[in-house]
Amino acid sequence: MKVIRTMAALIGAAALVSACGGGSNDVGKELGLQNPLIHFVHAIPSGPAVDFLVNGGALQKNISYKNVTNFANINTGQTSVAYAATGTTTALASGTFPDVAKGHEYTVIAVPGSSGADIGLIDDPFDKGLLSNSARLRGFNASLNASNLDLYLVPANNTNITNASPTLAGVSFKNAVPASGQDSVYVSGGTYVLIATTAGSKTPIFQSSSFDLANNADWLVTSVPIGGVLSQLLPNQIHLLVAQGGNTTQPALELTNTLNGQ
Repeated sequence: MKVIRTMAALIGAAALVSACGGGSNDVGKELGLQNPLIHFVHAIPSGPAVDFLVNGGALQKNISYKNVTNFANINTGQTSVAYAATGTTTALASGTFPDVAKGHEYTVIAVPGSSGADIGLIDDPFDKGLLSNSARLRGFNASLNASNLDLYLVPANNTNITNASPTLAGVSFKNAVPASGQDSVYVSGGTYVLIATTAGSKTPIFQSSSFDLANNADWLVTSVPIGGVLSQLLPNQIHLLVAQGGNTTQPALELTNTLNGQ
C-alpha cells in the first residue's frame, strides 16, 4: 500500500511540474530519488588544463579556465575529489565529500591559492519547491586578493545600493554563501547587475554590465582575481564568473568590471 501511495505522489508531482515548466530531474532531486550529481568549475585564471578526478579516476578531462563540466552521476557515500594536470593523476589539489546523498548537487572548484592550486567544495541539497520556477543563486570567493565580499544582485534600472542589503553577504575566500550544505538563494528572473563590495562597505569595487537571469536558472557566481600571478595582484582586482548548472557543457560567463574598464 505504501508503494502505491508513493507511486501516486510521484506521478502527481511530475504532472504538476511538467505543467509549470519544470523538469523530471528536479522532481527526482526534490524527492531525494535522483542519483547524486557532480560537476567541476575551472576558476584559475591562466591555469593549465586539468582532468577532474573522482575517487582517483578521471571523470572529465582537459578542462580549461572558465570551463564548466556537465553534471555527472556519482555514487552515494564518502567521495574523494581532485584535479590534476591533463593526462596525469597526480592531484594539484584534493578534497572529500564525507557523505554524498541522493537528490544533492555537488560542485568542485579549482581555486588559485596562496602557494599554488587549491580547491573549493559545495554540497547543494537542492530544496527547490516542486512548483517553483525561481532562479537559484549562490556565491563563491576564489579571490585571495579580495578575501571578504558582499555581492548585490540589483535591478539594472536601479544600481544604488546605499539602502540595499547584500544578496550574498560576507563571501570569504574558499567559501560559499549560502554555505555548503545549505540551499541556494531564490530570486525572480529579470534583467540585473551584479555589484561587489568589501564586506560591510557600500563602495563598489566591481559592477557588471546588465544581463538577463532566466527563471529556473541555476547560477554559481564566483569571484576570481584578474590575471594569474598572485604576487602581481592588487587588492580587489576581480572579475565575476557565472557558472550555469545543468547538463550542457558551456564556459562560465566572465563579467568584467565597468567601473574601471577591466
